[in-house]
Amino acid sequence: MVDNNYLLLTPGPLTTSRAVKAAMQFDYCTWDDDYKKITQSIRQSLLALGAVDNQSYTAVPIQGSGTYGVEAVISSVVPTDGTLLIAMNGAYGQRIGQIADVYGIQHVDLIVDEREPITLSAIQEIVAQHDDITHFVMVHCETTTGVLNPIETIVPWMHDRGIVTMVDAMSSFGGIPIDIAALKIDFLISSANKCIQGVPGFAFVIANKVCLEAAKGRARTLSLDLYDQYAEMEKNHGKWRYTSPTHVVHAFATALEELATEGGVAQRYARYQENQQLLVTGMKALGFEALIPQDYQSPIITSFVYPTAAFDFKQFYDDLKVAGFVIYPGKISTVPTFRIGNIGEVYPEDIQRLLIAIQEAVAQ
Repeated sequence: MVDNNYLLLTPGPLTTSRAVKAAMQFDYCTWDDDYKKITQSIRQSLLALGAVDNQSYTAVPIQGSGTYGVEAVISSVVPTDGTLLIAMNGAYGQRIGQIADVYGIQHVDLIVDEREPITLSAIQEIVAQHDDITHFVMVHCETTTGVLNPIETIVPWMHDRGIVTMVDAMSSFGGIPIDIAALKIDFLISSANKCIQGVPGFAFVIANKVCLEAAKGRARTLSLDLYDQYAEMEKNHGKWRYTSPTHVVHAFATALEELATEGGVAQRYARYQENQQLLVTGMKALGFEALIPQDYQSPIITSFVYPTAAFDFKQFYDDLKVAGFVIYPGKISTVPTFRIGNIGEVYPEDIQRLLIAIQEAVAQ
């Protein structure tokens, strides 16, 4: 049960539980030992979710949205003489390119159609053409369309060539199993308000300690200095360098407890998959086709093609909002689409209610 006036069917922010909301009713002091213990507990829980230990990896929260976390990694880790390969098949890969441009970081872009996944063969081809690549970054779940990129084949291959690997797992970590060490991911970035089902306010980075410590002094900014944030938290037992989103942190700790109670990432992944499959089947029966083939469709968010040229998305959106559901407009320019997410406090019975509302909306 939730207290929202409508269900957020988006890839984050998302509908949260009553307990997560209630956790924000307490005011913490950032210097207080009890609060620092919460931060330390969160850091350890994140490592456990990524199947790594605190000997080889560390978890570093960063104030701000998920993009702040991505920018912190890119601007703190890639050296001035480094070259970053960016795999792009959507808006969020393109945003990483914008970040690199702002900091004057040399980068090579692999640009793939938004409707297709990144492939190992495409990566191998571009690496063969550029022997100066030192760092690599790709998006796991590209929520521009809902494509799930195969990090399990690409990232280990890159790492084995001595290239530092970075994965934007913003919309997948906590909702799709990711064994960080097995996949040889050096830096994984995600956010509080995605699959762990917290609220917006901070991002976090799970980092290979050797790679992170090698980045000391490289940061091009003060507040987004990933190494300094790590060093402060290590030195002062969970103390953030600057004012942290205390209410959000407490809510996130509660969300982590709920994830454990649900049965962990595997069980949440199963729920998200059930939601998504029920959604696609029901939408097809109503005349809506999914943009992305199921072979590389994520369980996070699904893009649907407008059923006709006369389809009025604004009216459709408004009708669904009145019925208690909020969805997303499309994000690609080549095909008219809209998107429906199914993460957060969303269950199969909610998807069934949504399908009834959609049936009523298109019948008008």
